[in-house]
Amino acid sequence: MNPSRRSFLHLAAGAAAVPAAARAALAQAYPARPVRIIVAAAPGGANDVVARLMAPWLSERLGQFIVENRPGGSNNIGTEAVVRAPPDGYTLLLVDSTAAINATLYDKLNFVFLREIAPIAGILRLPYVLVVHPSVPAATVPQLIAYAKANPGKINMASPGTGTGPHVAGELFKMAAGIDMVHVPYRGGGPVMTDLLGGQVQVLFGTTSLTIEQIRAGRLRALAVTTAARWEGLPDVPTVGDFLPGYEASSVFGLGAPAATPAEIIDRLNREVNAGLADSRIKARLAELGGTVLPGSPADFGRLMAQETEKWGKVIRAASIKPE
Repeated sequence: MNPSRRSFLHLAAGAAAVPAAARAALAQAYPARPVRIIVAAAPGGANDVVARLMAPWLSERLGQFIVENRPGGSNNIGTEAVVRAPPDGYTLLLVDSTAAINATLYDKLNFVFLREIAPIAGILRLPYVLVVHPSVPAATVPQLIAYAKANPGKINMASPGTGTGPHVAGELFKMAAGIDMVHVPYRGGGPVMTDLLGGQVQVLFGTTSLTIEQIRAGRLRALAVTTAARWEGLPDVPTVGDFLPGYEASSVFGLGAPAATPAEIIDRLNREVNAGLADSRIKARLAELGGTVLPGSPADFGRLMAQETEKWGKVIRAASIKPE
C-alpha cells in the first residue's frame, strides 16, 4: 500500500471514530476561535507570501485565520509543531515541496509527513528558471548539455542550500542530461545571486522572483523553465522537458492539517480554498508570483505530495545528497 493511501485510511479511521451527528455539528460550528496557519520558514519567502494571501480570504469566509512563522530545522520544526497539534482544525500547515524533499533527506525525523499530515488543498505551483551567466557559451539547453559534456566538472551550479528545491531540480537535470556540474551551496538566494552575477558560479535553477529582473536586464540568460508547461512571465523561453522528455521540477504549495482532523472540517476548508483560487483577485496575486493555481480535492493534493516525495526521494538517493 502506498504512503498516500495509508494516510487517507488513517484520516478516514479517525473521522469515523466520531459519531456522524457530532462530526456534522463540529464542522458547522467551525471555526469557533482563531485558526493558526503555521509557516515553517521565516517571513518573506514564497510560502509565507502564499499563506498571507490565503489567510485574509479564509478569514472573510469563515473567521479569523492567523499566519504564524515557525522557522528552523530546514522547515522540520514548524512541520512537527503541526504534527503534534490537536487534530481539531485550529492548527494548519502551509505545505511546500520542502516537506517532500525532507522525507528522504533526513533519515531521523520524528514524524512521517505523508502519514501524519492530512492533505487539505493544493494552492500553487511555481517553476524554476534555468539561467546561466553570459560567459557560458550556451543559448539553449542542448548547447549547455554539450558544453558541460565537453567540460566535465568545470561548471559550477549554485543553489540556495543543500537539499533545497533548486538544488534537487539541478541534480535531476544532471541525471537526465548525463552531465557533471559541481554543486556549490549557499545560504540563501541573495549570496547566490551576488556570485552568479559576478561569474564565480555559472548555472542556477532559480525561483522566478529571484531571477526575473536579472533576466529582463540581460545580466542572466534564461535557457528554460522547469515546469511541464511554459511560464507566462517568459513566454518565449522553452521548458526543460522540450529537450529532456519527462523532466519536471517545481515548488508546490498547499494546506495540510494534523492527521485525524475531522473530514468535514477538511472538506470545508478545501471548498473555501478552491473558491479562493477561482477568485479573480486571488488568481491575479498568485499569477504575480509566477505560478499556476492547483485547485482540486484533498485526495488530489495528497497524491501530488506523494508523487513529489517519491520523485525527490529517488533523486536524493541517486545523488547521495546529505543535509548540511
